[in-house]
Amino acid sequence: MKYLSTLLLAVAASSLTAQTLSQTSAKLPWIPYGPGGGDARALVTDPSDHNHLYLGTAFGALYESHDGGRKWERLGQIDKRDDLALDNILVDPAEPKHMVLGAWVLGKTDGGIYVSHDAGKTWAANPQMAGHSIRALSMASSEPKTMIAGALDGVYRSTDNGESWNRISPMENQEIHEVESVAIDPKDPKTIYAGTWHLPWKTTDGGANWTKMTQGIIDDSDVFSIIVDPVNESNVYLSACSGIYRSTNKGASFTKVQGIPASARRTRVLMEDAKQPNVVFAGTTEGIWRTENAGQAFQRNGDAAWIVNDVNIDPTDSNRVLLATDRHGVLLSTDGGRSFAQSNDGFSTRQITAMMQDAKNPQQLYVGVLNDKTAGGVFMSSDGGQHWQQRSAGLNGADVLALAQTPQGTLLAGTAHGIFRMEGDTWKPSGMTLPLQPEPIPPKTIKRGRKVITVQVKQPKPKPAIETASRVDAFTATDKTMIATSEDGVVESIDDGHNWKHVRTAAGMPFRSVAAQGERVLAAATNQVLLSTDGGENFRTVSLPNGLTAISATAVDNTGRMWVGGREGVYYSQDDGASWQVHKDMFVPNVNALYFDGARSRLLVTSNGPDTLVFALNTQDMKVTHWDAGWILRQVRPVGDRLAGATSYEGVVLQPRVDGEDVAMTEKK
Repeated sequence: MKYLSTLLLAVAASSLTAQTLSQTSAKLPWIPYGPGGGDARALVTDPSDHNHLYLGTAFGALYESHDGGRKWERLGQIDKRDDLALDNILVDPAEPKHMVLGAWVLGKTDGGIYVSHDAGKTWAANPQMAGHSIRALSMASSEPKTMIAGALDGVYRSTDNGESWNRISPMENQEIHEVESVAIDPKDPKTIYAGTWHLPWKTTDGGANWTKMTQGIIDDSDVFSIIVDPVNESNVYLSACSGIYRSTNKGASFTKVQGIPASARRTRVLMEDAKQPNVVFAGTTEGIWRTENAGQAFQRNGDAAWIVNDVNIDPTDSNRVLLATDRHGVLLSTDGGRSFAQSNDGFSTRQITAMMQDAKNPQQLYVGVLNDKTAGGVFMSSDGGQHWQQRSAGLNGADVLALAQTPQGTLLAGTAHGIFRMEGDTWKPSGMTLPLQPEPIPPKTIKRGRKVITVQVKQPKPKPAIETASRVDAFTATDKTMIATSEDGVVESIDDGHNWKHVRTAAGMPFRSVAAQGERVLAAATNQVLLSTDGGENFRTVSLPNGLTAISATAVDNTGRMWVGGREGVYYSQDDGASWQVHKDMFVPNVNALYFDGARSRLLVTSNGPDTLVFALNTQDMKVTHWDAGWILRQVRPVGDRLAGATSYEGVVLQPRVDGEDVAMTEKK
């Protein structure tokens, strides 16, 4: 409680120093601007408006579109959590503002069911289902108030529009659990299908009795998706880790569908075209497959690299097909699913790990992306973050952890597999690193009578430069030198990033952050700080601030002050680390990034929350201002006359202008 009280008092004190900002600017949430794409999990159409779509993500955010999926707007965060996977969304056909959503948490038996009565703007957790990992959700077309939920601990049913739930799978059954998929007979709501991590099950009496469906299905098959033909309920499809199966007798027996190779048989979703029952889509971990003859033969359309999580077919136009995918976001087809193009305007679940402003063009911004393989890498915007182009040729799907520009203007990328250098429009490995050389052996002195003779000793053979793939987390630049932190020390380059050498006095341990101003360079590992005053040639150890348990960020400003940040806050030294202080108006816990903005002589500070504040400290008068970004940010950078921030899971957000178009857009949202 004492820690919390101190934090509240400090934040209140710091807010009093923000007089240079208008109250409007300080409180407006920052505006998401991409890069478009990332992980999309679920798509659903509003029954009252075929152009109104909802989109669920893996990070608790919900989006909507009013033009058939061409443009997206963020509705909000479910339960203020960023760990909820939103794989299942239902819209009440009788009252479209009423929605029910199922969520689960990766790696945990957690999740729940959430209900909205205002078209997804606000949500309330259903108390009965709190903590249940909801993997499947379906609504009975013949009786929309009846819903079925599949959870890790069984099958649940609601008969009152999702307000109350009861378990209908028997407690004593040792197999009807880990329910990954559910489906309801279109004419009989008591006939329910449930796919588990082992095999599918069926009940015809609302859950009183269950029958295992095994005829024709390979034993121990995870059942990812089940669909029932809305016209002929005898036709049932299911997808499993062993392939796709079709039944023509309501699941009494199944036949394995041919045409999809074994490498793509992890079919995550099946979707039948209601207007053309013979047309079925199979979304797999190796692309989208389509059949026109009820599953007798499938053909893959598009890229085999697509991992498809959901398929949505416009109920009024079979030519309009949308895919929710990992990494590539939303894909749109206007020719019945034969070809697709990205449709991510306004939608981004990119994990931004690096940001850099071009030294000559303040409107040009580069960002690095994590976990998106060939769909990620580096993105560039030439208009302050409003539009983006991928610039990842040559990275081969490497995660980008740091970005920098050499004094000569060359772009460098630090990745989990070494350093890359931009040459033309292609990234090329720049990992020729001279290993730490053996210490020179001093000459020997030999006494012969009254004479002392110096004898030169054979020196160890120099180690040649080698291609290294060591993880690189940060860059900084002096007037002539590029410096990078790696898993095995600090390396520097004096030839525009072509070749690198280890700094002897900063070798042998993983360094995570580095910053420089002039000849002063500050490098840090988790619990060690090193200072150089000769441009990075030599480093010496500096004592840690008292009370700081781990360092997460460093900075050097234009007055010579050194800054470090961590869980306990921000500390600065004016005497090269002999002593450390805390600014009385800027107590910021859980610091994740520090950045010195030389053009405006200010230190920018972000943290991992719980607050969503961004701080700026003027290094000339030491006054503090702050903004409430509305997002927890990993780092911020100046872009023209405002700031851009990197969110944890939803791309880049831009600080709104007080009297410009951006504010109007924010208020509209």
